[in-house]
Amino acid sequence: MNEQDLEYAGFWIRVGASLIDTVLLLMIILPVLTAIYGEDYWLSGRFIYGFWDLVFSYVLPAIAIVLFWVYRSATPGKMALRLSIVDARTGGRPSLGQFVVRYIGYFVATIPVFLGLIWVGIDPRKQGWHDKMARTVVVRHTRGEPVVFEDK
Repeated sequence: MNEQDLEYAGFWIRVGASLIDTVLLLMIILPVLTAIYGEDYWLSGRFIYGFWDLVFSYVLPAIAIVLFWVYRSATPGKMALRLSIVDARTGGRPSLGQFVVRYIGYFVATIPVFLGLIWVGIDPRKQGWHDKMARTVVVRHTRGEPVVFEDK
């Protein structure tokens, strides 16, 4: 697959995928945290309410997202909108290391008022800082077929 075969996914479709993922995560996390901590959880101003808050709000979502990336090259939101994450140089499946760097890159991209995420809207290859750090791009499936990777 060469670069001419790739159609980069732009800012707004990626925002849409992120919103789908956020709603799905919240549908799972909110009832669980309410069941564990009660209504007081939502009134507390604390950053981390306790062990289970840390696990359900940060650890499990990180693991789930990276696992979706590893096994599907996309989160459910990206899959729903026919998007995939690919290696920026080869167009093939990124490595586990690239996916981990990409996840960590989200934090780097959001620190300066989300500039690293907004960067998707102005970059010629539609890469956010997290994509640049991990050497990945997000592509659209224009003909309806998913990107199929050969197993190594």
